[in-house]
Amino acid sequence: MLDTQTTDSVVPSPKTQASPQKNAKFTPEVRKGLLGLGLGNALEWYDWMVFGLLSAFIGPNFFPNTDPLSATLNALAVFAVGFAFRPLGGILLGTLADRIGRRRVMLLSIMLMAGTTLIIAITPSYATIGPAAGIILLVCRVLQGISTGIEAPLSTSHAVELAPEGREGYVAGIMSFYVNIGILLASLISFLCSLVLGGAAMAEWGWRVPFIIGALFGFVVLYLRRSLPETLKQEEMASNTPRAVWKGVGKHWLSVLAIIFVVGAAQAYNYAWNVGLPSAARSGFKEDPTAVFALTTILGVILVVGSWIIGKLADGKAMSKWFLVTRILAIPSVFLMLMYVQPGIGGFAAVLLGGSIVLVLNMTLYNVVSSSLMPKNIRGTGVALGYGIGVALFGGTASYLLVWFQSLNLTWVFPVYVAVLSILSIVFYLAARRSNGIFVGK
Repeated sequence: MLDTQTTDSVVPSPKTQASPQKNAKFTPEVRKGLLGLGLGNALEWYDWMVFGLLSAFIGPNFFPNTDPLSATLNALAVFAVGFAFRPLGGILLGTLADRIGRRRVMLLSIMLMAGTTLIIAITPSYATIGPAAGIILLVCRVLQGISTGIEAPLSTSHAVELAPEGREGYVAGIMSFYVNIGILLASLISFLCSLVLGGAAMAEWGWRVPFIIGALFGFVVLYLRRSLPETLKQEEMASNTPRAVWKGVGKHWLSVLAIIFVVGAAQAYNYAWNVGLPSAARSGFKEDPTAVFALTTILGVILVVGSWIIGKLADGKAMSKWFLVTRILAIPSVFLMLMYVQPGIGGFAAVLLGGSIVLVLNMTLYNVVSSSLMPKNIRGTGVALGYGIGVALFGGTASYLLVWFQSLNLTWVFPVYVAVLSILSIVFYLAARRSNGIFVGK
């Protein structure tokens, strides 16, 4: 399946053909390519967020459930393990993408995600097959970590290479729009399942329904991606030996370091809001699950609409300036979570929605900003490596750390941690831009 497209379908990047134009038009082929890439992002985030949102239900089904909080923490630990394997996905599949092209790797990542999601949906519980349930869950999360280690960074890089120069802001908006569609669908479907089935059924078997929906969605995306245009020419692939790719990555090590923190700070903020706070509300403060899912759905709507608007506003503008402003705003806004230190759905709503504007500003731009730091011939590897490490170190552990600090009555530690990450991302971005320059936008 990965070899069905011939070299005649390779589309040279518009950046090599025309001067920058803010209003340069997208061809039908490019629009179709952006759709396939965007829907793959939506699927990745849907599957990833469903696991986090339903961790309070998944934990007791795959691990001994004598203590609900411990079972939830076990599920969140497995959630974090998936992140730990993202760097491996970036190393293996990123190098492959720079060697054989973007399209084939984009197909492979979707196949891995759809297949493992289906396996999670149908795996028997701990009560039925014992420890094997947790082992199967862990293996699936490892494979999903490898898949997502390339999906988000490469799909954004692929989209940037397809789009005309000067339209990077629009690309950031449209790719983030699809990401947030995935997040919204995860919250909405979890909410509807909880509303229709009730808490008891959700805990027993209803949590499987969102995973089945995600698996079916994955096979639809796989079909759509078969017609993705390729942005690397045959001669570019031929010259990109593994040694040449990694020599280039080594030369741009400071840019990789910057990407780690650009991604890591945004993802720590994101997972705290989209996974950590809802998990703390349900497991720690025993809030009504239906009310929690309703509020996370509202947050999803804000992210979807906001990313579209920000993409329009940033279209044709300097991405670097937009990034610096939005990242500075993240530093004070993360301390909003200190308002939610005791049970009360009102306090949860105020924190969740109060931080949503700064969240959408940061989540819309960070992937395109990361892509801008690496040259095209090593972009698949360099961006995926930095993205994978950043998400593994800071994004994947955010939910666990937030819930853990709350259980120790040290809630204040987490916002300090995210604020420090945000400051470091600014420092390293400016250092990389001065040392290596930027290769997309301005």
